Formats: sequence, C-alpha cells, structure tokens
Amino acid sequence: MFRSLVLTAALFAATLALGSGQAAAQSQSRCADCHFANPGSVSSSHLSDWDMSGHARKSVGCESCHGGDPKSFEPFIAHKDILARTNPASPVHPTNLPKTCGTCHAGPFVAFQRSKHYELLRAGDKHGPTCTTCHGEAAGTRLSPKALEGQCGSCHGAGKIAPHPEFPARGKLALEGLRETRALLKDARNAIARVKDPARRRSLEAEAQQAEVPIIEATQAGHAFVYDQLDERLATARTRLSALFDRVSNPDAR
Repeated sequence: MFRSLVLTAALFAATLALGSGQAAAQSQSRCADCHFANPGSVSSSHLSDWDMSGHARKSVGCESCHGGDPKSFEPFIAHKDILARTNPASPVHPTNLPKTCGTCHAGPFVAFQRSKHYELLRAGDKHGPTCTTCHGEAAGTRLSPKALEGQCGSCHGAGKIAPHPEFPARGKLALEGLRETRALLKDARNAIARVKDPARRRSLEAEAQQAEVPIIEATQAGHAFVYDQLDERLATARTRLSALFDRVSNPDAR
C-alpha cells in the first residue's frame, strides 16, 4: 500500500511538472506510466516498442488491447479483468488478436480473413501467423522486404513445416514493389506541393488521390497474401502515377 501511495504521489508531481499540454497525454497512458516506474513488471523491450510506436503517439494505451482500467494507479483495480495472453478468451491471444487489431485497422483485418493463414489460426494451428508475426507485439512496424522473406521462410522454407520456397521470394518482390510505388506517390505529392496555381494544384492532388486508391487495394491484397492481385493493383497505380508526373512536369498537358 505504501509503495502504491509513493508511486501515485511521484507520478502526480511529474504530471504537474510537465505542464497542462502534456498532462492530458499523461492521463491517457497511466498503464505505461506505472509499468515504466516499476521495471520488471513488464518486459522493458515491450514497453519501449510501444513508447516509440505510432500507437503511443496517437494515445492508444495498453488498455486498448489488454483491457483493464487505465484511470487507476491501484494495481488490483487497474488489472481487473485482464487475462493472460495464453488464455483463449484474452483479446491478445493469437487467435483473437486479428479482431482486436481490427478494431482500429479494419481494412487489414477484413483482408486477412480471406487468407489461408487466418484459416489456420482459427483452426487452432499453432503455426498459423497472426498480426504480431509481421508487425511486432507493440511497435506496429512494417517488415522490410528481406525481413518478410525471412519470416515467410520460417514456415515455407525448404525442409520447414509447409515448404514452398517460392512463397518467401514472392512476398519479398511484392513488398519491394509496394514500397517503390508508395515512394513514387510521395514524390508526386512533393512535386504537386510546389505547383503555384491553386486550382491546378487541387486538380493534381485529386489525381494523386486516384493513384493512391489502387495502392491501398494492393496493401489489402498483401494482407490476404494474394500477390497476383497485388501486382495488378500496383500496375494500375503506376500507370496513373506516370500520367500524373507528365501533367506535373507539363503545365499544358490535359
């Protein structure tokens, strides 16, 4: 009890010192505040991954995935109803994780449900990959093409449980294509931002949005591991981007 009171007082003082702007953010991450103040209570790498992630920047706290009461500093109350990740009813159990992540990431969740990987997961196959397999437990990272190839190879490599040596290489190429096309879209938008005529700039940005649509569709195809569809959508995006670059570089183009 004394330790809880000391921790509460220390955190309250720290919050006041941070100022009103940061105090609001602190109030949304009390779970992490407590665990940072009690090293060893949760893996330090797990906490650091969250702290450096887009989840933390957008105030998506621990309770969003694990449950619990983020408003309390009292351990019993804060941890009430939290289940171990090994419990089949836990929202972070591998089988339930896609639905939990899908609360915010609806598009990837819908696409993932079309995959054979999801079928394995729902069937209870311990080898069935889930969201954390590629994105990490808290960081929400994107694997590099080489990292994806290695991850796919852990199951589909020669001599592994589901040998399909062509799958890892195929995934690597698909992700390389997706990253390159996203980079082209970024370059196009940077060029559009330098266009001085407001009306022309708005028109070009509308075209950029149309070029982005098949990139989003390609991303969803990737979450379903349907690489032929991904390639087709990227080809459409590149065609639109090529026409867009022509218009940006030639003010008289129609």
